[in-house]
Amino acid sequence: MRPDKPPVFDPNAPAYWDPRDLEKELERVFTVCHGCRMCVGFCPAFPELFRRVDRYVSRGKGEIDAFVADDYAAVNDLCYQCKLCYFRCPYTPDDDHPFVLDFPRLMLRHRAQRAERDGVSLQDRVLGEPQIIGALGAGRTARVANLVTKNQLLRKVQQGLTGISAEFNLPPFAPETLYEWWREHEARPRAGERGEVAMFATCVVSYQMPAAGAAAIQVLEHNGFAVHLPKDQTCCGMPNLDGGDVRAARDKARRNVAALYPHAVAGRPIVVPGPTCSLTLRQEYPELLGTDEARIVAENTFDLMELLRKLMRDDVLVLDFEQSLGTVAYHAPCHARMQKIGFPAMQVLRKVPDTEVEVIQECSAVDGTWGMKAQHYELGRRYAQKLVREVRAVDFRYVATDCPLSALRLAQELHVEPRHPVELLNDAYGLPSVRGTQVPIAPQPKERTE
Repeated sequence: MRPDKPPVFDPNAPAYWDPRDLEKELERVFTVCHGCRMCVGFCPAFPELFRRVDRYVSRGKGEIDAFVADDYAAVNDLCYQCKLCYFRCPYTPDDDHPFVLDFPRLMLRHRAQRAERDGVSLQDRVLGEPQIIGALGAGRTARVANLVTKNQLLRKVQQGLTGISAEFNLPPFAPETLYEWWREHEARPRAGERGEVAMFATCVVSYQMPAAGAAAIQVLEHNGFAVHLPKDQTCCGMPNLDGGDVRAARDKARRNVAALYPHAVAGRPIVVPGPTCSLTLRQEYPELLGTDEARIVAENTFDLMELLRKLMRDDVLVLDFEQSLGTVAYHAPCHARMQKIGFPAMQVLRKVPDTEVEVIQECSAVDGTWGMKAQHYELGRRYAQKLVREVRAVDFRYVATDCPLSALRLAQELHVEPRHPVELLNDAYGLPSVRGTQVPIAPQPKERTE
C-alpha cells in the first residue's frame, strides 16, 4: 500500500504528534506486514501482530481495520528496536520502494505519542539515565554498589520499585572509570603521527566496562592517532527514545553535539565503541535536532571497528601482532548491521595471524533497555537462544561482540567472558593489559519456562 503522503519520521514535525495521522500509518504498515509475514521470526512484535490479525479474521471482524488502541499497544510493547526487520524488509525508503516502510521508526513514534499522552513510566525514566546511574555507582563507590547489585534480596526490592529484572546480569560498576584511567594514561609513542580522533565513549564503557575504552585508545594510538576524550559528553539518548521520552533524548543530543561538533569541524573522526550509540549519533541526531551541527557530527561519526577497517583497506593498519587469537566466535550486533557497514570487526581480526573468526548473526534480545525489564526478561531469554545455540556450536577460544549488553546476555547464558573485538586486538598487539574491568560471568540462570 502506497502512502497518501510521505510518512512522518521527524519528531519536530507537527504531524508526528497527530494521533489520527499515526493511527492511519499504523493501519497501513500493519496491513503490509500482515500480507508479507517475512519478519515473523525476528522479534515477538510480529507474532503478536499476526496472532491478533488472525483472531479478528476468525471472528469475522475483518483484519487490521478491526484493531483498537490496545492491539497497537500490545505490538508496540514487544518491539525491542533491534532494527532487523528494517534491513531485511524489501519495502523500505533505502530500497526506494513506494511503500516507504520503516517499522522501527513507526514504533518509536507510537511510543513517543503514548509517553506524551500517559507520561514516561518510572521504569523507563530509570533505564533512560544510564549516565547518572554510572556516575553514582562507579569509582570510589563501586565496591558498595557492586555488592548491592549482586545481592538477590536487594535486587528483588529493586525490581519491585523500578521494574528492572532481578535476574538480568547487570553490568558491574568500575572501580576506575575510563576518565580516571585516561587522566593517568601516557600516550603511546606513535600517537599523533597519523592524525587525531575524538572518542564518544558511551555510558557503559565510561562507567562499567572501561576495558573496551582503554583498549580502543591504546589500539588507536598504536596505529598513529592521538585520541581526544571530550569530557562534556553524556548518554546518547537512545534509552530515552526506547521509553518514548523525545524531550530527554533531544536534550542529550544537544549536549553531545555541542561537545563533538568542534572535533568534527577540526577534521577529527568521531569514533564510537558501541553500535547502538554510533547508530543514534548517525541516524537520530539529524532528525532530533534538525541542525547543520547535528548533520556534520553524524557525517563524521564512525563505528570504532569501521575506522580500523578503513586503515586496513588503505594498507596502513599496523600489523605487528605478537599473539594469535585462535578461533573467535563473533556476535555481529543488530545495530552495527543496521548501519550497513558489513562486518568490520571480523575483517580486522582476521588480519591477526592464526586467527579464525566465526560470525553469528542472531539477536541477543536485550536491545537497549527492553531485555532488562522484568516483564520481558524471560521472553528475551527465549529469543536469545538462537544466538546462544550458534555460539555453542563454535569451538571457540574467545567470544567477542561490540555490544556490551549482548555481552551481558552471553556471559549469563554461556558462562563465558565475552570481549570487545578491540580488546582482542589490544592483546594481539601485546599492548598493556586492560583486563581490570571485564564482563561479569553471572551464575547460570534458572531453567527457562516455556
